[in-house]
Amino acid sequence: MPAIEFPAEQKDAIVHKIQRYFLDELDQEVGQFDAQFLLDFFSKEMGSYYYNQGLHDAQAVLEKQLETIADAIYEIEQPVTFTR
Repeated sequence: MPAIEFPAEQKDAIVHKIQRYFLDELDQEVGQFDAQFLLDFFSKEMGSYYYNQGLHDAQAVLEKQLETIADAIYEIEQPVTFTR
């Protein structure tokens, strides 16, 4: 799997959220470099778990939609009579 990359705007927003979290919850200031380093660490080490969960969630939604489609097709089937 390729590395998880974020566009600069999204990365900046995530870094800001990390900084706010550390300040609000841990009463510690974290610089931008340290927050970026932490984001890179989580992306590399744990990103696959979130990515895979997203795939499983998407697959479940797709399966449910396919079931709905199968039911809709069954409802519009025309009766047939087999005679010899």
